[in-house]
Amino acid sequence: MSAQPAPHSGDVHGHGVVHGHGEEAGHGSLKGYVTGFLLSVILTAIPFWLVMGEVIADSRVTAFVIMGFAVVQIVVHMVYFLHMNSRSEGGWTMLALIFTLVIVVITLAGSLWVMYHMNTNMMPMPHDMRSMP
Repeated sequence: MSAQPAPHSGDVHGHGVVHGHGEEAGHGSLKGYVTGFLLSVILTAIPFWLVMGEVIADSRVTAFVIMGFAVVQIVVHMVYFLHMNSRSEGGWTMLALIFTLVIVVITLAGSLWVMYHMNTNMMPMPHDMRSMP
């Protein structure tokens, strides 16, 4: 009778090797990847059709609709391909995502604010540059 070592608490696969992750580690399945891929294709094809078919007359509205599709596609990629959820890595992944979003919003808002004020406070230029010496 051979004595086999007792499996460790982290031994999920039952072959004596501890991989350092539990069941909550988001390994993707083929179904999940195919679903993510199909959603990504659809979320790319619809904005392409909106622009190429000139479905919406106002370009600003079209731009906002495309940005909405882009946000949805970012979420699809994070869920289906990056396997991000509030449980993975003990919540640290979600905290890192929130921190990144805060930094991006601060950077974009600050850049737009600076560019607006620079444009407002710049010296006016004449429309006809030929009158300049």
